[in-house]
Amino acid sequence: MATPQARPRTVGVVLGGGVGRRVGMSTPKQLVEIAGKPVIEHTIAVFDAAPEIDEILVLMTPGYTDEVEKIVARGGYAKVRAVLPGGESRTETTWRALRALGEDECDVLLHDAVRPLVDQAIISRCVAALREHAAVMVAFATPDTIVVTEEGAHGEVVHDIPDRSRLRRVQTPQCFRLSVIREAYERALADPGFADRPATDDCGVVLRYLPDVPIAIVPGSERNIKITHPVDLAVAETLLRLREEEGPGER
Repeated sequence: MATPQARPRTVGVVLGGGVGRRVGMSTPKQLVEIAGKPVIEHTIAVFDAAPEIDEILVLMTPGYTDEVEKIVARGGYAKVRAVLPGGESRTETTWRALRALGEDECDVLLHDAVRPLVDQAIISRCVAALREHAAVMVAFATPDTIVVTEEGAHGEVVHDIPDRSRLRRVQTPQCFRLSVIREAYERALADPGFADRPATDDCGVVLRYLPDVPIAIVPGSERNIKITHPVDLAVAETLLRLREEEGPGER
């Protein structure tokens, strides 16, 4: 009888670099308190409670790592291995995380710290998909029509209306075998043109530099919002309080 293969180490990486300029605050939006806790603590708590996650690495805006370490200690989030300073860009922050993970192969879930409404079901789907795929994206069908614009003689005009049935709204976590995402970033950082046209997310780096690696899609959730603008804080506050009232499980 064949011996079952051991499940690879699975690491949740919470990416919290950056300051909430679009939220209109001088301190990082990850530290804004909603529903009784800082945004980043809600995010860490979900990954810490996920049975599929073995450890957590947190990247935080430089100068604020001590505050996050206090949050982790106060909350007793035992899976958090380290809180490290992020970089000046999303790319640099992710690269710092990948280097900190070491050389041993593992599965990595890269998640925005300011998506505190990620749920256990999404994490479970991601980990399950990584058993079959080396790269996984969380996304869901857009309910809105999306247009492509161009500059016309009198300003911005509609150039094209893509088929909405083929469009997806991308979320995090974005998930990879460590060796795959690391190779993609090594190629990106070696490309002199990457800085002039950086990818907007990690799957974009894989798509550009490892085009032969298929990126599988797993369903996301309309609740898994990213806190970017002031109104997002109010929406997230309401949704987090609803989640507390509903209890655990998929909603």
